[in-house]
Amino acid sequence: MRAFYLDLAQWAAEDPARWGPWAAPSPVTSAEANQKKHQRRVKAKMDQRTRERLPALPLLVSASQRNRLQAAAVLAAARQAEPGTVFSVDGQTLFRPVLKSASGAKIWAQELEAPRTAVRAARRDLTHEDHTAFWAWAAIEVLRHTGIRIEELCELSHHSLIQYRLPTTGELVPLLQIAPSKTDQERLILVTPELADVLSRIIMRVRDSNGIVASVAAYDPHERVWNPPMPLLFQHRIGIENRAMHPTCLRKYLGQALASAGLTDASGEPLTMQPHDFRRIFITDAVMNGMPPHIAQLVAGHRVIDTTMGYLAVYPREVIEAHRAFIARRRATRPGEEYRTPTDEEWDSFLGHFEKRKLSIGTCGRAFSTPCTHEHACLRCAMLRPDPAERPRLVEIRDNLIDRIAEAKREGWLGEVEGLETSLAGAED
Repeated sequence: MRAFYLDLAQWAAEDPARWGPWAAPSPVTSAEANQKKHQRRVKAKMDQRTRERLPALPLLVSASQRNRLQAAAVLAAARQAEPGTVFSVDGQTLFRPVLKSASGAKIWAQELEAPRTAVRAARRDLTHEDHTAFWAWAAIEVLRHTGIRIEELCELSHHSLIQYRLPTTGELVPLLQIAPSKTDQERLILVTPELADVLSRIIMRVRDSNGIVASVAAYDPHERVWNPPMPLLFQHRIGIENRAMHPTCLRKYLGQALASAGLTDASGEPLTMQPHDFRRIFITDAVMNGMPPHIAQLVAGHRVIDTTMGYLAVYPREVIEAHRAFIARRRATRPGEEYRTPTDEEWDSFLGHFEKRKLSIGTCGRAFSTPCTHEHACLRCAMLRPDPAERPRLVEIRDNLIDRIAEAKREGWLGEVEGLETSLAGAED
């Protein structure tokens, strides 16, 4: 709405005779169209997402590496086994069935424990398992070592590997050339030894029998054009031709790797990761380990440094160091006896307090060195933390209280009725 009124004002300046009568101040103020609060909330959610996934990255990396090696070992053992024989590898006992018709280059196996009536349900495509395990591992490794976008990952080619000779020492340094994508600006990323090992394994896998990486044409969904054929690194064979991998395919492989790793988030739900999460983790980890933000901006390919700072999910180092210095100064002004080592009696009393907090229907939330205000009438106390597993016991207590109240009213024990109703309200709560 504000843009519409601004257009009217500009048109009135260009053609007053036609648009002048319609020009008017916008009824929507700039404060009403401000999205800063929403943007801060989005930033907080993304920071929390990055902090939650940063510690899980080493577990995902080790799980994907283990899956790749295990799938390759099972496939190699199946190729050596004759059809109709049983073979064992990596703690698994599999049977290679005799196929009635040729299945191309695929290798099949079935679980030995499966009944004969469920052969098809238990049959495993070992070639596909090795394919998905390898490319999931390759995508995870390249994304976490470079921090590139998923579109840039799919556009990596054999020509992207270049060499640069240092003018000072004459040493050859391998670089990875990233094709222009979102910002239409290409950049160069230093190839670490770990990344070089991953790229070499990818090249060895996509090479044909003549040692040549096939050139394939990839469709650019953003530009809606077919790119010229290039020796892309992330390509796979479908039927009789090689095709470029689509980002959706790599996201699927990544989801399977996460499922096999068994990672969970803070709520206990299965952990999910998108390819862009690796970019945020890469920038956060780089700045945390001493890389200047303006250098991280160039490595990530951002036009402005504000975008790079928006990816950071940690507090600035100056804030943390200043806060620690403030705490040290405050501790220095406090009395020294507050930081003394407690005696054995004090420590035993402190531990005994938590032992006394254990109740038959839950725990007591009283703080240390505080008395019981309800004289151990726990059902009436707001400090009671009931155990959900003790719900049947609470139901029995509630039913017993109802019966006792009915008996007290019948016998005329009015003084006892009041106390029992208080306990009943606590039990119901």
